[in-house]
Amino acid sequence: MSKKVYTLGLFGLGAFGQLIVRHLAPYFDIYVYDPSPKARAFAKRHNVTLTTLEVAAACRFVVLATPIRSLKELAKTIAPHVRKYALVIDVGSVKVKPAQWLKDTLAPTTSILCTHPLFGPQSASKGINDMEIVVCPVRMRHLKPVIAFLKNTLGLKVSLATPEEHDRALAAVQGLTHMIAKVLSGLEPLPQEHTTRSYDLLMQGVRLVQGDSDELFLSIERDNPYASEVRRRFFSEIDSLRARLEAHDPDASNGS
Repeated sequence: MSKKVYTLGLFGLGAFGQLIVRHLAPYFDIYVYDPSPKARAFAKRHNVTLTTLEVAAACRFVVLATPIRSLKELAKTIAPHVRKYALVIDVGSVKVKPAQWLKDTLAPTTSILCTHPLFGPQSASKGINDMEIVVCPVRMRHLKPVIAFLKNTLGLKVSLATPEEHDRALAAVQGLTHMIAKVLSGLEPLPQEHTTRSYDLLMQGVRLVQGDSDELFLSIERDNPYASEVRRRFFSEIDSLRARLEAHDPDASNGS
């Protein structure tokens, strides 16, 4: 893909949409649909073509980089305009629901690839080489060239999974990380001196997800079908630990 012979329709020019533009612009003619003023400003600075929903949906490749909760309605809206044999890709943090929505909505001739780049604007600030992307083929005609592009051109590590396998793993990997980060952020200000290595590593992890939107956090927790069980076990462990500590702390049992 040394020449821009393919068109890519991008829906959503938020933080991750902007990251997509930076890394895919050398290989695709990108047409963006995002009516927000911020999108217009970014498009002007980066020579990106803002266009209509119909034009973006009719590209050879279509990438949906919108919030998960808007994806179902977006799929219904673009379905009449998606060209035959196009490839539609989503990049969200949850896979089971989006995979089903796209499969139910888009024409049988449309290829569907659900992906989850395991990085974001903050963790990829110095580049995406050797970063991991999870690929969930839902309905694919030509998977090998896509994987080759991700590996050989973008330098990504590619992991194949079903949507169920992905969500089951990420319910803990992302669900717990974001939940702990939310709790620690609520305890600010936290010490920045006289710290240990383990504390520094923990706070480094918190900073990597601290800038993520509350909408993303809620989607990770509410739209992943396996997240509620992970939360139940997590809070159960906390309650058990608190009971153990308070059993040996007379001040805690007295409420002082």
